[in-house]
Amino acid sequence: MNYRRLGRTDLMVSELCLGTMTFGEQNTEAEGHAQMDYAVERGINFFDTAELYPIPPKAETQGATERIIGSWFKARGNRDKIILATKVVGRTDMDWFRDGRRKGELNREQIEEAVNKSLKRLQTDYIDLYQLHWPDRPVTQFGSNPTIFRVAEGPENPIEEILEVLGDLVKAGKIRYIGLSNESAWGTMTFLHHASVRGLPRVQSIQNAYSLVNRTFEVNLAEIAMRENVGLLAYSPLAQGYLTGKYRNGALPPGSRKQLFDRLQRYEKPGAAEAIDAYVSLAEELGLDPAQMAIAFVVSRPFVTSAIIGATTMEQLRTDIDALGVKITEEIEARIDAIHQRQGNPCP
Repeated sequence: MNYRRLGRTDLMVSELCLGTMTFGEQNTEAEGHAQMDYAVERGINFFDTAELYPIPPKAETQGATERIIGSWFKARGNRDKIILATKVVGRTDMDWFRDGRRKGELNREQIEEAVNKSLKRLQTDYIDLYQLHWPDRPVTQFGSNPTIFRVAEGPENPIEEILEVLGDLVKAGKIRYIGLSNESAWGTMTFLHHASVRGLPRVQSIQNAYSLVNRTFEVNLAEIAMRENVGLLAYSPLAQGYLTGKYRNGALPPGSRKQLFDRLQRYEKPGAAEAIDAYVSLAEELGLDPAQMAIAFVVSRPFVTSAIIGATTMEQLRTDIDALGVKITEEIEARIDAIHQRQGNPCP
């Protein structure tokens, strides 16, 4: 396991981050604990979660993932060994996060409530990296990096005011550093601008989707990540399982996310099946596990700080971590790029 600097902080995070959004839905508390134990054994020191989790978001299960991580911290007594990242929801019609059934938004009262609730569930007195799960302002699509742009309008809290709240939470010692998620180039640079001119906390990372079938981050954001030291925490490096090949030719494995929840439409857009098939076929031709090739590609990108892996079984987790043994050579990269030139970004 290699370790990379998180933004401009003194934190060195593992190049693979353990994603936890299945804990409390597809995985029990015991299974979550087992995954965290194994991840640490393999050198992972970076966990990512969110107040939203588990997925799919529901009032009945909300917060369960953080509670499972919190019980693990209490049982293992190793909070200081883990770099912990969590997130606050952006503007949303979901009304079960806040007292009084208020719809979510990033104002002072709601951010402070969210932090305090996460700290309690996680059984810790500080969060290493606190991320805005998605923007407060209206955007074209959830990932904020569309291949087709459309004007979006609606209410929003000013970015400088959001930063002021986060700055107060840093001063209070409740969070150490801040990050963005599902953010655009404009949003990232605006956060950086206000931090610079007003002496507010600087964003240290951006957590966006990035995979073989969604390389939109490379347009504008990759240069920002490298020049501004706001590294990518890449989520869905396996395109929510599609790049493993398990859904190939219409397959629907029992217990899979698609079979259980049927909410993977982001990876079922026009052209997606052809692109996924091309990458899985390339891996097979090269004698590589398709999942491992996909993860290895993400980890090999110079603008990536860490790739977030998630699993529902220990076998999947072992396969994902073993991807670090795969080297993306110049030849493999050229063949991947050739597919990308033909297929583009079908799953933004």
